[in-house]
Amino acid sequence: MSDMKTRVNQAMESALSAFATYKKVSGKERAAFLRLIGEEIKNLGDELVQTVVAESNLPEGRILGERGRTIDQLNKFADLVEEGSWLEATIDVGAPSRQPLPKPDLRRLMVPIGPVVVFGAGNFPLAFSVAGGDTASALAGGNPVVVKGHPAHPKTGELVGKAIEKAVKASSLPEGTFSFIQDSGYESGQLLVQHPVTKAVGFTGSYGGGMALVKLASEREEPIPVFAEMGSINPVVILKEALATEYASIAAKLVASVNMGAGQFCTNPGLVITTKTAGFESFVEELAKQVKATAGSKMFSESVLRNYKLNSEKMFAHSEVILVAQGEEAADSGQVSPAIATVSASDFIQKPTLHEEVFGPFSLLVVCDSEEQVLEVVKSLKGQLTATIHGLESELPEQQELVDNLIEKCGRLLLNGVPTGVEVCAAMQHGGPFPAASDSRFTSVGVSAIKRFVRPVSYQDFPEVMLPAELQNSNPLNIWRTVDNQWTKDSI
Repeated sequence: MSDMKTRVNQAMESALSAFATYKKVSGKERAAFLRLIGEEIKNLGDELVQTVVAESNLPEGRILGERGRTIDQLNKFADLVEEGSWLEATIDVGAPSRQPLPKPDLRRLMVPIGPVVVFGAGNFPLAFSVAGGDTASALAGGNPVVVKGHPAHPKTGELVGKAIEKAVKASSLPEGTFSFIQDSGYESGQLLVQHPVTKAVGFTGSYGGGMALVKLASEREEPIPVFAEMGSINPVVILKEALATEYASIAAKLVASVNMGAGQFCTNPGLVITTKTAGFESFVEELAKQVKATAGSKMFSESVLRNYKLNSEKMFAHSEVILVAQGEEAADSGQVSPAIATVSASDFIQKPTLHEEVFGPFSLLVVCDSEEQVLEVVKSLKGQLTATIHGLESELPEQQELVDNLIEKCGRLLLNGVPTGVEVCAAMQHGGPFPAASDSRFTSVGVSAIKRFVRPVSYQDFPEVMLPAELQNSNPLNIWRTVDNQWTKDSI
């Protein structure tokens, strides 16, 4: 047996052993554990921040914000599991004397599914990585986690992994509650997904990587879900009145969003759709002006930079794609400058390869002859994480058909904003129709992400003493429950 196969097997068997204990840990104890992870990450101090900066080329301010977000996510999940209503405890009290047949007593709640494998993301070394949203939501649901670290930031992964292990020990939890595996290649990832103990997978990254995991998981003797968030071109539609009057401010917001973090966001606005009507020429001029004045910045790894250049070249290999403007010349070979290009709506619709994501500071402007053609472009799109409309209040009531079509394509619809910036809150939906995500029913951001790693179970006609506390008549945890179709905290 290879060394890596041995390591993976040990990690997964340890996770299975830990599951027997961890799945029974109370919400209050689980909440304390999650908060402690946050404290241990915070205690890493400047060492963590400087390590991330060195490995990712991201500025210190961005890392400080991402560290805060990572800790905030952990605390939000802690609040959720401590409060308890997320379990969806539902009780239909039995009626033995009902005629012609007795009514059984049924009580339902969510339970953890088992060991979860998480793949760390490259573009978010903290918030979507070792202690990121996938790990936090899986642990919150009562599942042990095995993380496959991202090769772009191995030292960061090790530091955060040790912080979680420290929290596991301090919380007197089984050692296998959390494991971290580092591998610069693909072997460990394949072994982790194929291991018979694994019950689900969380992934944030490319379409190719996500679909490779989906395929591996589907070919197992026991197929398992892969919750893959795989990127998007996030269309931005600019309506006629907004184009005519707000072109300057829209251009400024778009360019800033396209170039944010060297364009290394899954919500980067990679597609802009508008009509060649009043304000269009001024809009294009303003885009060019804003882009030319924008400096290049470093991408987080050589492989991402290489793919960006390759995909940009593929885009411009189409003679119909015309460069509008490019940013200031890069100071060194590791930097990339933002670029905006344009193409006609008819060419865009006819060539699906123009719909592919260019991960980086690039956006394609699709020029339509009419509002009807805008709809045709929208209908030609695949699933997206986000979609955005820029429009004045006066013109929005006439755009219900556009709104309806965009809703069919995305998980989050914005008005007069930019898609970059994903708020961590209960109402956030970060996911979308395929291929933006492998399962459009779930989110990878916000507390609802916990639903990916739990399943419902019903107890029928069980005595009180054998029921989980959440389903007992006295409601000892004082949580919100649905009892005979009524939302209540009352005992039965």
